[in-house]
Parts: sequence; C-alpha cells; structure tokens
Amino acid sequence: MNRRDILQTLGSLPLAAMPFAAALAQSTNLKISHQFPGGTATTGDFRDRLVRLFAAEVEKRSKGALKFDIYPGSSLMKTNAQFSAMRKGALDMSLFPVSYAGGEIPELNIGLMPALVVSYEQAYGWKTKPVGTELTRLLLDKGIVMVSWVWQAGGVASRGKPIVEPEDAKGLKVRGGSREMDMILKDAGAAVVTLPSNEIYAAMQTGAMDAAMTSSTSFISFRLEEVAKALTTGRNGAYWFMLEPLLMSKAIFDKLPKEQRDTIMAVGAEMEKFALEAAKKDDVDVAAVYQKAGAKVVDLTPATIKKWQEIARKTAWKDYGAKNEGCAKLLALAQQTL
Repeated sequence: MNRRDILQTLGSLPLAAMPFAAALAQSTNLKISHQFPGGTATTGDFRDRLVRLFAAEVEKRSKGALKFDIYPGSSLMKTNAQFSAMRKGALDMSLFPVSYAGGEIPELNIGLMPALVVSYEQAYGWKTKPVGTELTRLLLDKGIVMVSWVWQAGGVASRGKPIVEPEDAKGLKVRGGSREMDMILKDAGAAVVTLPSNEIYAAMQTGAMDAAMTSSTSFISFRLEEVAKALTTGRNGAYWFMLEPLLMSKAIFDKLPKEQRDTIMAVGAEMEKFALEAAKKDDVDVAAVYQKAGAKVVDLTPATIKKWQEIARKTAWKDYGAKNEGCAKLLALAQQTL
C-alpha cells in the first residue's frame, strides 16, 4: 500500500480499527537488492546472510516500524543498475561492490584498487582514518549512505594453470573486477574480460574466459570449482581486496525519523564484525572446497604480492590519481594506511 491508499483506508475504517490502522500507516517497507545467491540468516552466502540479519535486527529494534523485502541474485534489478537507482531514490538499499559504479563516479574505483589494500586490518582501519572519512563524505555527496563497511579478500580461479606470478597471466583472458585491476592484468600480458561476478561461471564454462579474479565467498557461492582446475587463494595475503558495503539511498534515509536513522546506522556498524569473521572464514574454506573438487590450490607470498603492487603503482595507481582532484586525494590518503 502506498501512502495515498493508507490514508483512504483510514478514512473508511470504524473507530475501533483506528489503532491498528495507525500502526499500519507508521510502518515503512524498504527494499534491499544484491547480486549474490539467496539463502537464510544462518546458511548460504554471508553477504545475503548479513542483509537478512541486518533486516531482522532493525525490524526488532524499531518494533516493526521498519520492515524489509530482500531481493538476492539481482532479482529486483540488474546488478549494475542498483547504484544509480539508489542515488535516484528508486532503490532503498543494496550490498554493492562500489567499484562497479566507477564508470559513474571515478573515485569509487578505489574500492578495488590492486594492492592498495593488502590486509583486513588495513581495510577496516579505513573507516576511522581520513581516507574513510573522505570516502563516506563523497558517497553522501553523491546521494549514498554507507551503512556497513564490508571488505573481502580474493584470488584467482583458472581453467588451466594457477595464476600466481604476473607472468602467469600472459596470453590468458582474465576477469579482474575493476578497471584498475584490468590495468595490471594488461601490463602482465593478459586480455581482460569485463562482467559482474554472477556471470563468471557461464563465461568460464564456455571458454570465453580463462580465469577470473573475485572474492573467496563468490568462488564458493557461484560454484566456480565446477569449471576451474586451479585456485590462487587470498588466505595468506592478497593484492585483491574489494569494498562491498551495505549502502542506502540518502533520499530515502533522510525521510526517516531520526530514531530510525540511528537504528539503521547502529545495526549497520554491528554487522561489520560478522562480515570480517565470515570473510576470513571463507578465505580458508574456499581452499578446502577446491581441493575436494580436484583443483590445484596455491597461495601468495609477500614477495609475489609485492610484484603485483609494483605493477599497480606504475599503472593503476598512477592512472587513478591523474583522473581528478578527488581521486588524487583519496589515493594519497589511502597510501597513508599502507
């Protein structure tokens, strides 16, 4: 029911029904969309679980004033449309990889900048550092509220040999996940493929792509072990860290009473501990999943991560910093956390 329907209904109800009708009128239903496989609050992809736990806790604390409809697997709208829909107020919330919106807002490519983040401690440290303050301000200015910081490490799954050293990527068709990640792959001699993580399986299955970089959780949730023969994990360190926060439309957020806004932000902050623990667990679990499927599993060394970082510094970082003043500022602030 929209607001007009509710008001019309109130006008036609007997007085005895007014308390129930008033409660109905005060409840708000919010839609949360994301691209990941759906499950429950206790099983499945942790990103979907996070959304469901968040929704349940906010509904509980708001005494039912806020309710949520959750749409996993891009079932409400296509993956790449979710960010701009939030900016317009056409979508309430999404757990969304910010680098997917890098074409719309170049600064957001910092959310998947190769080797700029190399540990979870550094990643979550951004929230209270100047780089996090600036990124949060930027998103607000673009009509987006950062509700929960969610970071994930990742690696590379391939149909053939493992991709560990930069030279291993030469001649292969590889999905990096962001423009900047693609730049280091090109420098290493790979041909890049651009698509959302929920389309990787089909591309690898058909041979349209030889390898893909994505998060440990996506390697599990999208069952890529069925089409991969090798996995380079992020469990002992990575140069692939993605910022996939829970976001909310500022236009929708600002319409809510202060008490409800405070509840959303408080629960969002509490979800970050769950996200960190779940992501770390998936970094370990993914190795077991791929080994069981018969894939060769390898890890990165600090020396190898350094090689990828040096490529990133002269290509992706340089290109990003030259984009505009905002990119240069964010890059400089992020490098202070290394």
